[in-house]
Amino acid sequence: MREMMRRDRASAMLGMVVELDEPGHAVVSMTVREDMLNGFAITHGGLVFALADTAFALACNEDERVTVAGGADITFLKSTTAGQKLTATAARRVVNGRNGLYDIAVTDETGDAVAEVRGRSIVTNRV
Repeated sequence: MREMMRRDRASAMLGMVVELDEPGHAVVSMTVREDMLNGFAITHGGLVFALADTAFALACNEDERVTVAGGADITFLKSTTAGQKLTATAARRVVNGRNGLYDIAVTDETGDAVAEVRGRSIVTNRV
């Protein structure tokens, strides 16, 4: 496991599991717990985004340079609830200089689309 994930207390607290970690491509899963539900008994959208963001972070940090999100847009497509397993798959679309564009698909355990995210990354001067 990469150092950035060993230090990622938020992803650990949410029970995220890294399934695949390759340059430009990552897969991260999370089982929805009761304490992840909103007032309508569906998965809180912020937690769906958190899962997508973790996969995005892994995919865009391809070398020793620290790369962070410059922005992202999410479209929610299907609600989920406790007990369901969500999987976020992030894939690099293009990197040009310090900027990158990534697509992240979040699916449920049946493969149905839960959310789609378009993330924009920027390479920092940090190492």
